[in-house]
Amino acid sequence: MPQEGRFFELFNAHAQQVVDGGQALVSLMASLVDSPREALAHAQAIDLFESKADKITSDTLALIHTSFITPFDRDEIHKLTNGLDDILDTIQDVAESLTLYDIRRVTPEARQLADLCLSCCLRVRTVVGLLDSMNNATGIMKTCAEIHQLESDADRVLRTAMSRLFRDEADVRQVIKLKVAYELLEAVTDRCETVAGIIEAIVLENA
Repeated sequence: MPQEGRFFELFNAHAQQVVDGGQALVSLMASLVDSPREALAHAQAIDLFESKADKITSDTLALIHTSFITPFDRDEIHKLTNGLDDILDTIQDVAESLTLYDIRRVTPEARQLADLCLSCCLRVRTVVGLLDSMNNATGIMKTCAEIHQLESDADRVLRTAMSRLFRDEADVRQVIKLKVAYELLEAVTDRCETVAGIIEAIVLENA
């Protein structure tokens, strides 16, 4: 495979790790209270996906320095690769917080935020898969717009969750723990939105 094509292979592999991490996060959330051992297994799976993503990041950055021709600007490739890695790093942060803290219940808002995280991750994979041709510019921009909308939805869920948490939760320790979990979950969608912004800039520069 030509060097230029290898970049897209690595981007797609990276985006798949993002989706795998998002799916494991939803599964972790579903098993957290009733099946802590199963939840731990999902957290360990997220660690594995994050490690695989780190290796892909390393391979991509090495390829930047050994390729005479790149599909788009080297700085843009660097930003995209780090952006994808940041998504998985944040998913890993969520998983660590959920499994280490004594979370006694999983609220509807937490489940909703996890679902929004996965929806964003799936669209990140879609949009990364379209990057191999600027003929896909319309589809890329449409999918990026969907990511922006999902991030806005997550912001609204976060505000609702925080309001209910401070109003209804009497245990201060649970307030602190759930607040951290909510904010980290929403941060996953922020990282996805950052990747969408990077990809939009790539399209505007190269289409």
